[in-house]
Amino acid sequence: MKHDRQDYEIALRLIAEQGDAAAQFDLGDMYTEGRGVTQDYKEAVKWYRLAADQGDTSAQFILRDIYAEGRGVTQDHKEAEKWYRLAADQGNAYAQFDLGRMYAEGRDVTQDYKEAMKWFRLAADQGNAYAQFDLGVMYAEGRDVTQDYKEAMKWFRLAADQGDAAAQLMLGDMYTEGRGVTQDHKEAAKWFRLITDQGDAAAAQFDLGDMYAEGRCVTQDYKEAVKWFRLAAD
Repeated sequence: MKHDRQDYEIALRLIAEQGDAAAQFDLGDMYTEGRGVTQDYKEAVKWYRLAADQGDTSAQFILRDIYAEGRGVTQDHKEAEKWYRLAADQGNAYAQFDLGRMYAEGRDVTQDYKEAMKWFRLAADQGNAYAQFDLGVMYAEGRDVTQDYKEAMKWFRLAADQGDAAAQLMLGDMYTEGRGVTQDHKEAAKWFRLITDQGDAAAAQFDLGDMYAEGRCVTQDYKEAVKWFRLAAD
C-alpha cells in the first residue's frame, strides 16, 4: 500500500510537471492534507499557484483562503481578494457568493450593496442556495433595492427547495405574517416542520410550539407545544 501511494505521488508529480492543472491542484491537496507526503503548506501553495495561473478556479478559490489565513504564506488580504476575484470573474459560484458577502458586510472592501447584489445574482443564477437566500434577504429588507416581498419569496423558495434551513425559516415566517403571499398558517407549518425534521433550527421548533399552543391551523395541543418548546430550548 505504501509503495502504491509513492507510485501514485510520483506519477501525479510527473503529470503536474508537464503542466496539467488538475494534477497540480491534486498535488496541492496532497501537501495540504499530508496524504502520502509530509504535510507542507509551502509546497501546497506552489502547486495551487501553478494550477491557478492556468485558470483553475478551484485553485484560485483555495489560494484566497490560504492568503486570508496565512497558511504557508504571509497573511495578505489583498492577495486573497485578487485570487477570489479571479475565481469569481471566471464563474466560480462559491467565490461569487463570498465576494457578495464581502461587499454586503464591508469585509476588507468598502461596503457596497449594489456590488453585493451583482455577485449574489451571478451565484444565485448558477443555483447557489446561499446566494439565493441572501438575495431574498436584500429584497425583503430593501437593501439598496426597492423592498419587494414577492421577489424575496422567489429567491427564498429557490433556496428552500434545495434544503436551505434559513430560507425555509424565512418562508415559514412570511407565510405566517402574509408578507409577499396570502397569509397561510398551514403552509407556514409545512416549512417549519421541514426544518425541524432536519433538526436544524431552534427558531422553527419554537414557532411550531407557538402554533400548537395557540391552535393556529393545528389542533390546540399543549403537550405537543411543550415538546417543540423543549427541543428549541435544548
